[in-house]
Amino acid sequence: MIQHIETFLLDVPTVRPHKLSVATMNVQTLVLVRVRCADGIAGWGEATTIGGLNYGEESPESVKVNIDTHIAPLLIGMEASQPAKAMAKIRKIIQGNRFAKCALETALLDAQARRLNVPLSELLGGRVRDTLPVAWTLASGDTAKDIAEAEHMLDIRRHRIFKLKIGLRSVDDDVNHVLAIKRALGDRASVRVDVNQAWRESDAVRGIARLEAGGIDLIEQPVKAHSTAALARLKRRFDVAIMADEALHGPDDAMALARIDAAGVYAVKIAQSGGLMPALEVATIAQRAGIGLYGGTMLEGGIGTAATAHVCATFADLAWDTELFGPLLLTQEVLREPLVYRDFELQVPTGPGLGVEIDTDKLRDLQRK
Repeated sequence: MIQHIETFLLDVPTVRPHKLSVATMNVQTLVLVRVRCADGIAGWGEATTIGGLNYGEESPESVKVNIDTHIAPLLIGMEASQPAKAMAKIRKIIQGNRFAKCALETALLDAQARRLNVPLSELLGGRVRDTLPVAWTLASGDTAKDIAEAEHMLDIRRHRIFKLKIGLRSVDDDVNHVLAIKRALGDRASVRVDVNQAWRESDAVRGIARLEAGGIDLIEQPVKAHSTAALARLKRRFDVAIMADEALHGPDDAMALARIDAAGVYAVKIAQSGGLMPALEVATIAQRAGIGLYGGTMLEGGIGTAATAHVCATFADLAWDTELFGPLLLTQEVLREPLVYRDFELQVPTGPGLGVEIDTDKLRDLQRK
């Protein structure tokens, strides 16, 4: 039986300013959820967002209030060994709140997998891979700094896929910045861009033409999320891969985008999808439609990153790798043992449940007072 549900806000400084077109992050607020069960087992989930309300309609504070006030009371007393039944109730009664639902589903599945003494991926159909290539985002905005950072990541064998956050400056300035980095790295690395919806379609046409010619491999969400027709036109116009991210809020969006052939790649994010099971539905729709998969991130800490890793480990085809670097952007770790990044890849945890453990002392130190 589900006995108690707690939410925690943890404010963790980042290792450097992280600049997006919608916000500049110097601190990431992790939203952690613990579900305690009558059999003594506890499960953990995460509902971390980006940039408060700059990115989406949920903030760390709203996630906590809505779970504590509206959602947790619906779950207390339900059978903990039936996470699907618990989530069906929540999805029927509670509108929206995709991040909050994801955190609760993660915690319930973590607890159930621990109960069965299996990795969480086994509840999702079983893994087909034990490691995941991981991209690193270059987001200082300074060309020389970004090149030096990329060179360092290559030297220490941590990343050889780099994504640049652009959209704050003029199209020409951003494109010049990206192409300078690509020229410096050459064929040693894949270079991609995330525009975070910042361009008008006319800007995107001009910018993507130059980026494609310069050897950039992937263009993420160049136009507004609601501009799906424009996204489809860009996809038809260019050979470079166009990826949907903010336009993709779960299985319904995945189906709608597939119908109009709006993107060649889907960024699969468990929080944005509303949970692990909906994220699997997004991936299934993509695979049936011939759309490539990319394991996305909301810059979560260790809990959310581990959860996404278990999901991505079940994908038979992960053509565009992952972006599960969130814990590496943070100055402090909340896990007892950090996730392992080695030889350009994340090692998917193998222990029961998520395969990670919270350090309660660090949790207390980082928790918002």
